[in-house]
Formats: sequence, structure tokens, C-alpha cells
Amino acid sequence: MSDLIKSIQSKLEALKGGNKKTMENRTEADPASPEARRQRSIDKIRSMGIAYTYNLPLIESADEVTVRPFDDICKRAAACLFAVQLACDISEGNGYEDSKEFFSGLLERYGVSGSLLAKEKLLYDNNFTEQDAVDITWTYECYWALVWALGLIDDMGEPSDCCDCETAVRLLSECKNMEEFKSKCRLRDINEILDVLDLYYRYHWACVNKQIDPHTPINGLDPAVVTERRRGLEWLISDEDDWNDISLDT
Repeated sequence: MSDLIKSIQSKLEALKGGNKKTMENRTEADPASPEARRQRSIDKIRSMGIAYTYNLPLIESADEVTVRPFDDICKRAAACLFAVQLACDISEGNGYEDSKEFFSGLLERYGVSGSLLAKEKLLYDNNFTEQDAVDITWTYECYWALVWALGLIDDMGEPSDCCDCETAVRLLSECKNMEEFKSKCRLRDINEILDVLDLYYRYHWACVNKQIDPHTPINGLDPAVVTERRRGLEWLISDEDDWNDISLDT
């Protein structure tokens, strides 16, 4: 009986070893697999001296998600930027009525009034709080993630600093209308988007963990920048139309 048990145990160990090799080979052979994506993110984060964990759920594979239509992304980017600029004017105490009239005109010119989110509409309805304006100002970083996904910038840069606001504005201000803006955009491959989303997911975990354990190393990451860029990236593949309704659990 003991020989039989040993034989069964030996076969089970062989099967486990075979399964492990199969998974390793799959990861090596398929760089787009969620496991390979996670490992690349962790390798980068570890090299930066940032805390990480293997316990986060895997980001879906490319065949499990659907990227939003190109037109919707372009319109969301434009509507977001105009709302951000209005929010900045409000926060800086610039003339509200003149600013509202100016950006309302841009909404019409680009045909993106219908792409405003609920909180953004409050600005144009003069029904906002000071915190609403501050929150919308921070979505500069969501916009930055969108224009990256649209191929308008090569790299978002590390999330230790805010986006390049001058470049962010110029990407749209140099275009006469939405058609010209769209003509300059080329949506990135889904796997490239998922790679960066996975990385920001893990950046976000480190930032949240630092709130729990102040000794958590995040190497200069700006938690607000990380959160808002992740929000923009998540929106690209989310079923939620309003990115303020997207869960950003870690």
C-alpha cells in the first residue's frame, strides 16, 4: 500500500511540475497574457523602489475587454479639457460669466456638449461647489491619460508630477474643430493600454497602502496624479459612461 501511495504522490508531483512549466511557457510565449503583464509591471515597480504585491487581481486580457469607440474617446477628451479650463478659471477667481461663455462656445464648435459628465455640467449650470471645481481641475490627469491613449503624446511621464498643462491645452487649441482633432489621433493597441493600466493599478495600490502604513515606499509618486490617470485609463474599458462612477478599488 505504501508503494502505491508513493507512486500516486510521484505522479501528482510530476503533474504539478508539468502544469508549472506549462504556465511558465505560456507566460514566456504570450507577452500579452495577464500574468506576463503583471510581471512586467512588478519588475518596473521593484526597480523604482516602490512597494508591490502579487495579490492584486489580474487585469483582463485583450480578448476580455472592449475599448470605447474612437469617436467617444476623442469627444470625452475635448469635453473634459474645456471643463477643466473653466474649473481652473473658477478656482483662480477669473470672470465666471466670460469664461463660461467662452468654453460653452468651444463645446458647440467641437460638438461635445453631450459628452459632459454630470459634475462637469454643474459648472455650466452655475450650480457647483468650490470642491466640484477643484475635483474637475484634477481631471487634467484623466485627460492626459486619454491623449496618451489617442497617441498624441509618446509618454505620460512618471506620475510624480502633474501633466504638462501647456502641451495638454495646445493639443486641442491648435485644432479648428473636432474633425481636425480626430485626424491627429491614432488609438493605441489594446495591449499597450492594458500594460499601462496594470502599471497604474499597482502604483495606486502602493499609494493607498502608504495611507495605511506610512513606511510604505512610493518613491515620490503623487497619489492624486496616479488616481486620476488610472481613472482615465479604466474609463477606456469600463461599462460606466461617467468616470466618477468607476470603482478604483485596490
